[in-house]
Amino acid sequence: MTARRKPVAPFYAVAALWLLGGLFLPLYSKTAIVLMALASAAVFLAVGRLCRGAEARPAGAEKKEEAKAPEKPKEEPSTGNPELDKVIKDGKLALGEMRRLDDNIADPGVSADIVRLSQVSEKIFQAVRDDPEKLPQIRQFMNYYLPTTLKLLNTYDRMSGAGVSGENIDGTKTKVEDMLKTIVRAFEKQLDALYGSDALDISTDIQVMETLLAREGLTEPEMKAEPVQTDGTDIRLEL
Repeated sequence: MTARRKPVAPFYAVAALWLLGGLFLPLYSKTAIVLMALASAAVFLAVGRLCRGAEARPAGAEKKEEAKAPEKPKEEPSTGNPELDKVIKDGKLALGEMRRLDDNIADPGVSADIVRLSQVSEKIFQAVRDDPEKLPQIRQFMNYYLPTTLKLLNTYDRMSGAGVSGENIDGTKTKVEDMLKTIVRAFEKQLDALYGSDALDISTDIQVMETLLAREGLTEPEMKAEPVQTDGTDIRLEL
């Protein structure tokens, strides 16, 4: 069994304390000696704790902590479309920033608007990812509307954290709150517009199918009302 060596640092620390005390205090007086004795005990205990803590720390702990450092999020594989890859990357960053702002901002109304903006934005990114031909439709959204919205929210966050109330801060916050309602509606319209071509295609398909079904006699004829008397009091349903 290996004998445990006592740390010598506490003794060195007390010795250094007495050397310093000899320079600034009259050690020939009882008061100075008592003060130095109390200080020595405090220094001895404090340095002793530090030494025990260092001994208890396992070797290589620093390396282990470095190894446990959070890993950087893995980048998604390229889609083969540089513009789409950038939209996906920027979209993830924007959604992460919205989540951060939602956590920071306490106002329930603003928080609800941020959540809605995040939901709609995520659906916009997914729609473009599913159909990259829709990319041109969101260029203005990505280049201006989305970054400007994040700028407004960051300004609101900073002013809310200022901890003061004033004409400039309160007025700006009110403007941002009002503008968020408009932005939410605009984001929803942007999402709806992405499905415009899909809706047109579906309407065309439905019209063609209805025409073909009627031509082949595969649909029921409409009920018609036709008067049979000149006085117009009776009607006859004709198939």
